[in-house]
Amino acid sequence: MAKALEDQVFQQVDERPPAADIQFEPTQRRVRVMLAGATVAYSRSVMLMLENRRLAIYYFPAKDVRVDVFLPTGYKSHHAGKGEATFFSVKVGDRIVEKAAWRYLEPERADLKDYIGFYWDKMDAWFEEDDEVFVHPRNPYHRVDVVNSSRHVKVVVGGVVVAETRRPRLLFETGLPTRYYIPKIDTRLDLMTPTNTSTRCPYKGKAT
Repeated sequence: MAKALEDQVFQQVDERPPAADIQFEPTQRRVRVMLAGATVAYSRSVMLMLENRRLAIYYFPAKDVRVDVFLPTGYKSHHAGKGEATFFSVKVGDRIVEKAAWRYLEPERADLKDYIGFYWDKMDAWFEEDDEVFVHPRNPYHRVDVVNSSRHVKVVVGGVVVAETRRPRLLFETGLPTRYYIPKIDTRLDLMTPTNTSTRCPYKGKAT
């Protein structure tokens, strides 16, 4: 369920002004990306790309990227509003990650020139300042609020009341349905069995 809800982020309500489908704006955070124990990009001048119906992407100035670990691939793809992306594999030691980075050598928009992006899940670790971040960059226009409530919430499975409370915590997140978190004391924990499934959210952390 957590994974399904996170997938709906692509349908999020856009709180930004409808000035453009693509926004390319600076972030004040230092960002670092690592592969095989090595820092392949580190910058205080990272740009954040925000597109409608897409997750945010960090772009690093080429001068702050270890382009010496790049291997040309010959693979290219066109992206509306941005131009033709040229892809590179990344090689650190004996490890090679195929088509892990890209740049627009002749971009349709001038502000993309000399910037490089990485596939988030092809890298080993990402850091904003000194905190590791997971899944994707945090969107500064995406809100997550948790509030206490006195709503009556009841969860019934197969005719059995699994949880019931009048003191839930409600989680409101941009573009997603309200989620209800119920105190353990109001939940039939004896009916629950742990699974091996876990997911991560860059805003809320790890769900088990």
